Amino acid sequence: MGKYVINKTETGFTFALKAANGESIAVGGEVFSSLDTVKKSIKSVETNAPAAAVEDQTVEGFVVVQDPKFELYTDKSGRFRFRLKAKNGQIIAVSEGYTSKANCKNGIQSVKKNSVNSPVIEPEK
Repeated sequence: MGKYVINKTETGFTFALKAANGESIAVGGEVFSSLDTVKKSIKSVETNAPAAAVEDQTVEGFVVVQDPKFELYTDKSGRFRFRLKAKNGQIIAVSEGYTSKANCKNGIQSVKKNSVNSPVIEPEK
């Protein structure tokens, strides 16, 4: 089972979804102003990730799919990444860069699996 880890920063809160092995598989798409808003974003990942289709933007003439969705793309350095968009089109989680498309797809599957019913670890006060 994965877990969501909330971190306090100088400007707010961030979160990371970690797999059972402790590896970070996705992070929140922004810095959140309060603990309440970061928790709402985590809830959005829990709700949207399992049902999200994959839109593979690395393929010429790719088919656009409806939100919620994972957008699989290549960044400027040629690494494969994904971003999870909620039903309203807002980016709610992003990935690290992967060296292969297959590993990026595995990351998407890991988010789908680990996003639901995972504990939320809050920062110490």
